[in-house]
Amino acid sequence: MKAIRFFAWPIFAGILVGLSVLWWYEAGPGATSARLAGPFGGRIDSYADAVSKAAPAVVNIYTTQVVEHEELSSDPLFDRFVERPRRERLLSSLGSGVLVSSKGYILTSNHVIQGGDEIIASLADGREAVANVVGTDPETDLALLQIDLDNLPVVRLASAGPVRVGDVALAIGNPLGVGSSVSMGIVSATGRSHLGIATFENFIQTDAAISRGNSGGALIDTRGNLIGINTAILSSDGTWQGIGFATPASVAQEVMTDLIAYGRVIRGWLGVTVQDITPNLASTFGLEEVRGGLVSEVLRDSPAFTGGLRPGDVLVGVNGDTIRDGYEAMNIIAGTKPGSTLELNVIRNHDKMDITVEIGTRPPATTSDR
Repeated sequence: MKAIRFFAWPIFAGILVGLSVLWWYEAGPGATSARLAGPFGGRIDSYADAVSKAAPAVVNIYTTQVVEHEELSSDPLFDRFVERPRRERLLSSLGSGVLVSSKGYILTSNHVIQGGDEIIASLADGREAVANVVGTDPETDLALLQIDLDNLPVVRLASAGPVRVGDVALAIGNPLGVGSSVSMGIVSATGRSHLGIATFENFIQTDAAISRGNSGGALIDTRGNLIGINTAILSSDGTWQGIGFATPASVAQEVMTDLIAYGRVIRGWLGVTVQDITPNLASTFGLEEVRGGLVSEVLRDSPAFTGGLRPGDVLVGVNGDTIRDGYEAMNIIAGTKPGSTLELNVIRNHDKMDITVEIGTRPPATTSDR
């Protein structure tokens, strides 16, 4: 009997500790979402706390565009010789945006406000305000607006580490104009590129439903922090098919900082065109792997030309780190501060060599030079 009592107390204490840890995980400060009892005694997740934290900062964006057109008759010959009166009509579009600063800054997608003559931001609390364009960055399909209102709700940008595949993601926006809505999914992939959506692509892929009107809205984590700006969907017929893309919050933060400081995004530039290495090109240039980028064009008097880079060079690395393709090289160059130097690891005529170049400033987005 004494032996049983001797072992009973440690066992009982262990059970108490285990229950305490379980409670802390389920309902205490370590919980990432609320837990509710399911209909059959199981337990399901609720993300109401995260949504209530972030949703007030997601706004509806309405744009109007004045378009002039001529009133034409049914007689083409008559229209050739008689000047018809020109009339104006309003085209309206809608999207979403995210308040990220108490100063009224709103991040949204550039295509949401592109061409708009007037932009109205409608808040969840019923207030509306004319939004001024601080700056746009077509190369990432981002735009920054600002409204003049007090006591604004703001969503916080996530800073708890990189977004991981499998993380729960919630998309908040104004799909199809029905009003503020939330959809749930997971992060399906990160670093998506070669999609043709923007010049610089580093998208978060998610299966959280994103429909027309969601563009520019928030993609948040289960703590209510912003992890991305909803940008586009991949679809064969324009309907939702489970593949959506969001610009990472870290990229949006960098774009916002430059737009506020300079009115445009400052990026590095070499003045080259780089195409991805294909199996045929790898065989032609004697490469051991199908990776890297072929320099197909070098602008005369550009930083690349001055540094010694020439058409036909195969770019296989930057600062000693191998690159996957020309697209990755372009992103590295664009992300390098103008005036600093990079060591380009290239193969020329089957020989390896290193070329040091000084990074220039990328011209405005009207050019296509890399």
